[in-house]
Amino acid sequence: MRRLLPVVVVVAGAAAAAGCGGGSTGSSSGYGAPASTTTPATASSAADTLSGSVGPGFDISMDKTAVAAGTYTLNVNDQASSHNFHLSGPGGVDVKTDISGTGKKTFTVTLQKGTYKFVCDAHPSVMHGTLTVN
Repeated sequence: MRRLLPVVVVVAGAAAAAGCGGGSTGSSSGYGAPASTTTPATASSAADTLSGSVGPGFDISMDKTAVAAGTYTLNVNDQASSHNFHLSGPGGVDVKTDISGTGKKTFTVTLQKGTYKFVCDAHPSVMHGTLTVN
């Protein structure tokens, strides 16, 4: 019986390793869905939408600080007629709301690797931020 124990452990270890390494089987077992496989899928589906906000005070923000390269829907909530939300960066991305307007606006942006800046054009020294695209 002692001789079988190491063989069983090796076989069980090999089966576990095989289940954790591939990830393309789509298995619903604990081994078929390793974190390295589900993390990109989750990030990709959750990252299709970005949200930006400006105002009503001197606040400007985005809901994410880093995302993967790809095409996104950017929903901006402009809450002040003295500010705007302006996103620019690699690949010619340059979208913005009007300084004198308010309301919700939607843009489709294709983001490439690099750093994107969002800013209020009327107050760039105090209202700004960055979005990193990997």
